[in-house]
Amino acid sequence: MPQHDTEYLTTRELAELLRIKERKVYDLAASGQIPCSRAMGKLLFPRQEIESWLARESSGGVQSRAMRRPGVLLGSYEPLLEWALRESGCGLATLLDGSLDGLERFAHDEGVATGLHIYDPVGNEWNVASVTERFAQAPVVLVEFAWRERGLIVLRGAEAEFADVAALKGRRMVPRQVGAGSQVLLLHLLGQAGLGAQDVQWADVARTESDAALAVLEGKADATLGLRAMADQLRLGFVPLLRERYDLLVDRRAWFDPPMQRLVDFCRGAAFQAKAAALAGYDVDGFGKVHFNGA
Repeated sequence: MPQHDTEYLTTRELAELLRIKERKVYDLAASGQIPCSRAMGKLLFPRQEIESWLARESSGGVQSRAMRRPGVLLGSYEPLLEWALRESGCGLATLLDGSLDGLERFAHDEGVATGLHIYDPVGNEWNVASVTERFAQAPVVLVEFAWRERGLIVLRGAEAEFADVAALKGRRMVPRQVGAGSQVLLLHLLGQAGLGAQDVQWADVARTESDAALAVLEGKADATLGLRAMADQLRLGFVPLLRERYDLLVDRRAWFDPPMQRLVDFCRGAAFQAKAAALAGYDVDGFGKVHFNGA
């Protein structure tokens, strides 16, 4: 551990040492997991006690066992990924409630990885801007999972009525939850077409791709913004709009742990390739490509 001129470390100095966010330091202090004192409203960390704490808690590195992320995959629901998690036997649990929700939970160390598909209209790019904004100085890596074809899912035979996004005016649409990447994208596409949220009729919120498509199949809505693979599976009509990239943002340390390595190895195998080929609109040729590498 580097020496300091004072007997105490500031919150920022300790965060830099442990390579975690300052907010995480506050959380550890509040929970009593690290030794600290307060002077004039500021937290201070006795250097010698911190050294002793690290010696007790460290396991092959600077980060303590108390700070290890739980074996949970967060973020956006992804049908192929869900299948791979199950078939690989990697042991990762899931808490999938949208791209933005996943990023927030990942920032608070609630999982080892998070899946996302967030469009950046400024750079005409996927995911990198959102990750760079929050994790530029974090030990994380953004790797490609798959490209997917996304468009309007409608009843079979009704495709001609939905030639473009402008045709959604006055129609019943299935929304996704606020933190979902597809909902962010839908609102962007509506804006490009000169429409606002008030120009469509919203059905009940669907929290997964399958639930959104089923709402169309059951006549609860006229359309939803979904994946070609889901439309094909339910024998629904599909109006293609774009290709999107779904990535995994992974804690760099967790990347080398057995659960993530088991998942990655499986996704490089023949069974995964065959499953992706069987799903309409998927392209996994770039699986594993690094799009961002944090500090």
